[in-house]
Amino acid sequence: MVLRKALRLFLFLLAFCAAALLFLTYYAAFKPNVRSGAEFFELFLTAKEGSNRLPTAMDTLLKDPCSFDRLRRIMGVKSWKPGHYLLRKGMSNLAILNKIRRGHQDPVKLTFNNVRDVYQLSGVFGRQLMVDSTEWVRAFADSAFLQTKGIEPQKLLCSFIPNTYQVYWTISGENLLARMREEARSFWEGGIRKVLADSLGLKPEEVYILASIVEKETRVEDEKGLIARVYLNRLQQGIKLQADPTVVFALGSTEIMRVLNEHLRVESPYNTYLYDGLPPGPIYMPSISTIDSVLRCPTHSYLFFCAKPGYEGRHAFAETLRGHAQNASQYRKWLDKERIR
Repeated sequence: MVLRKALRLFLFLLAFCAAALLFLTYYAAFKPNVRSGAEFFELFLTAKEGSNRLPTAMDTLLKDPCSFDRLRRIMGVKSWKPGHYLLRKGMSNLAILNKIRRGHQDPVKLTFNNVRDVYQLSGVFGRQLMVDSTEWVRAFADSAFLQTKGIEPQKLLCSFIPNTYQVYWTISGENLLARMREEARSFWEGGIRKVLADSLGLKPEEVYILASIVEKETRVEDEKGLIARVYLNRLQQGIKLQADPTVVFALGSTEIMRVLNEHLRVESPYNTYLYDGLPPGPIYMPSISTIDSVLRCPTHSYLFFCAKPGYEGRHAFAETLRGHAQNASQYRKWLDKERIR
């Protein structure tokens, strides 16, 4: 009799413990556990986070990290997929755990513009994506890899149309390049831009290169098309572009405010004072508005332009060398007066 009572008590306690364990497991799994204060919080997990411990970054995002860790141990989860995850208000431990162990990432916004070359672009990517800048440089400097994609290294920047894109934080160099090339193809062929480029006798990458020069020549929007046409007139007549920004690029300096005769002798295929035609690649990442200004540049017969005196950044245009010399003389006098060297 005593043994029977003891057995019943043991079974009761066992059932109670099992029920309690089930309740705790259920509670740990389905209780909302994202801290309040915002609709969602961003969680970035790197490959280094994959271990048998709670990611440090989650301590500040969860109301009760212990309940999350308890569920993780019950489910035997020992690693996470690196990525960018949004933890939304009201999410349960189970939903969070399933999200990060299965790698169900949320995309990030990747924004780039106003960069000089792919090295600066690599720095931008390194600040916004998981892979650091040195890895991006290594990927973009791999000429053998670029060859397999049919890309000339000097023209690599042409594959990147400045904008904001949604990508995964963990995206690889190869996948990002493929995505950007598809975006560039859509940019050129998705509307009238390719038709306009053909009407100018230029390939899209040549429009991009010309726009990169125009971008560095002026910030005045209503002059961009005028300057582009000057260069097109020169190309059509077999005259060297003689674009000062290409010389600055060839010198590898961002400090030069006044291009002098000594600078014009720098040996580089980017020096358009020495070499005919467009340089082999862009000298800057042009804005979309500059690209469109090149594509829609007005027809005129100007062959020359130079900066006007003053700090407005505007230019004086001329059809003849004599007229250009007069404009240039006025500008040099102003530079000397302002002591700009």
